[in-house]
Amino acid sequence: MSHACHSHGCTPPASGQSPRYRRVLWAALVINACMFVVELVGGLQAGSVSLLADAVDFFGDAVNYGLSLLVLGMALTWRARAALLKGLSMGAFGVFVLGRAAWTLAEGTVPEAVTMGAIGALALVANVAVAAMLYAWRDGDANMRSVWLCSRNDAIGNLAVMAAALGVFGTGSAWPDLAVAVVMGVLALTAARAVITQARAELRGVAAA
Repeated sequence: MSHACHSHGCTPPASGQSPRYRRVLWAALVINACMFVVELVGGLQAGSVSLLADAVDFFGDAVNYGLSLLVLGMALTWRARAALLKGLSMGAFGVFVLGRAAWTLAEGTVPEAVTMGAIGALALVANVAVAAMLYAWRDGDANMRSVWLCSRNDAIGNLAVMAAALGVFGTGSAWPDLAVAVVMGVLALTAARAVITQARAELRGVAAA
């Protein structure tokens, strides 16, 4: 990664030996694990697909941050393999969300809007904080990029959940919740493709060298 300075200071090196990056990953892991529990309970109580989808995403991110910590400082091959695994998990999450939305549509249940909005707002604060901490490493290797993409997508997803809560409240219909769940699933699939593509390119580069 470039060492050029930006408006908020110098971009930290891409090396996994950076103590600051390790601290940020630990903080992100703890935040995501806590929010997984909050959104899981809230999603079940509210009957919201988008909240449950976001809860699963928080859990996956916590696991991903732990995996990133494990491979920090290892050779590029291992970091690229970890990124490939995370990309596949992001893709699996996208498929799960789309399947869950289809199941809820068939059931015809309507979520509880107030709980959706409150928990969505809390999750947004958590994800914006994590994304801000990780922003400096957004252009690193596939492993670092996957961590940044997870946080960015989560913040976007939380805004969508809050919009869905307003939609459910105003219409008395589950459609806003389902629409957001579909968007979150597509975002996960798109990010997964980007991470997998970069990770495979890095593995090919290592093999060629």
